[in-house]
Amino acid sequence: MSKIINSSEDEAGFAQPLYVPIKRRSFFMYAGATAGATALLLSGCSDDDDTVTPNGTVSLGSGDVGVLNYAYALEQLEAAFYAAVVKTPATDFKTGELAYFTQVAAHEAIHRDFFKAAINRDAPGKIIQDLTPDFSKITFTSRQSVLETARTFEDLGVAAYNGAGKYLKTAAYLVIAGQIVSVEARHAAYVRDLISNGTFADSSIIDATTGLDKAMEPVDVISAAQAFIKEKLDATSVGK
Repeated sequence: MSKIINSSEDEAGFAQPLYVPIKRRSFFMYAGATAGATALLLSGCSDDDDTVTPNGTVSLGSGDVGVLNYAYALEQLEAAFYAAVVKTPATDFKTGELAYFTQVAAHEAIHRDFFKAAINRDAPGKIIQDLTPDFSKITFTSRQSVLETARTFEDLGVAAYNGAGKYLKTAAYLVIAGQIVSVEARHAAYVRDLISNGTFADSSIIDATTGLDKAMEPVDVISAAQAFIKEKLDATSVGK
């Protein structure tokens, strides 16, 4: 499996994963919840699975490992985005906003590093490659551009976890996914209120009848996220 990201890309386009590595204490907190899940995780994928198909498309895989790769892809995107936000702050950020996004950057880095470590431990050779973000349409020096993109990513992330949770067969991973999506929802609520106060739970994301947050299927989430990722992703087997 080839590694797409290199140091020159990192400096030029924030392609390399965020500089904040997962803290040992944080990882082992997560790892304890997933111990013993290996057999169940591997039951959803065959020994000859390859994350890159002959046409160059990156397959996320199937079974639990497919769901974890799916989450890992999205966390890579978010971590890279917030790393760029922190590295090149918007010139019109208001008081406290850069500090907030610095905290979010650390959260997303921990989420990304958890999935990477968990997949490598429980499903060696099944992890997708490091992805290359495409942030060419984002103006990082503009508060409005940053906030609108953050809202897109956070709303998409919450909908992604909500839609994929039902496909996880390993209870320990479902517990972790629930803990992570709650953090993503906190991010989404805060960003939404920065854009327009009181929209943190409006009808565009909360069903007024059921009171439930929006959920999206993996193929639809990847279709929406694809514009920000240079590699072509295939989520058709996620949940199968």
